[in-house]
Order: sequence, then C-alpha cells, then structure tokens
Amino acid sequence: MVNSVDFSKRLQKIMDRNDLNASSFAERINVGRSSISHILSGRNKPSLDFVVNTVKEFPEVDLYWLLNGKGTYPKSDEAPISPPTRNNPAPTPLQKEPSTTKTEPIPAETNDLFSAPYTDNNPLPIKKIKGKIYKR
Repeated sequence: MVNSVDFSKRLQKIMDRNDLNASSFAERINVGRSSISHILSGRNKPSLDFVVNTVKEFPEVDLYWLLNGKGTYPKSDEAPISPPTRNNPAPTPLQKEPSTTKTEPIPAETNDLFSAPYTDNNPLPIKKIKGKIYKR
C-alpha cells in the first residue's frame, strides 16, 4: 500500500526538479488542481490514472520509486524535459542515416515453412491431413 506522506514527498521532488507548482503539474498530467492539493496534504491517495499519467509525462520517474520510494530518481542524469512553448518549440526528430552495413541472409532450415518464398519455380508443397489438402 502506498504511504500518502512519503508519496507526497516524492511528488514534491518531481515538481521541484521540473520547476512546477501544483497547478502546472496538474495541467501537465491532466488532473484537477485539487487532486494535487489533496495528495500533497495527505488527504487522498493517488489514483491509478494519476500515477500512470505522472510516469508517462515524466519519463525520468521510475514507477517503483514513485510508489514505494525504492530505486532512483531521476532514472538517469538527464535534464528535465519542459513542455514546448512558443519561445521553446518541441525538438524535431533526428533523421536516421541510412545504414552502410550489409546484411547477410540467414540460412533457412529445409523443413521450415517460412524458409522458401512461394514462386513459380518453387511451389509450396501440398500436405494431406485427415483427408484435407493443405498447402505449406
């Protein structure tokens, strides 16, 4: 069971590291501001949606650490990710450069159903099971 006081301390750490107040944190994880207030005061325990949304929005938060206090926070030494703004747009995805390495085909087993593609020169074998005909 989640200890409300300890959970609220861990939640406060997340908010402090990301320089967020209760309102902005609530907005980021799509919950009401009162939900944050009640959790921070220890009045309420977090819902499953609250926990899942927190972990999704803040990838540096380890679920096990958030719930039990065991593990590390942040997961790595990455800087917190701020939401995109007009002055600070979202980063564009990096273009993957084409691979220059050659791949060698893996030799297939002779009895493997998927080893030889169907072609006119290589028809699929037919197998009869209990009177029914199956193409392999």
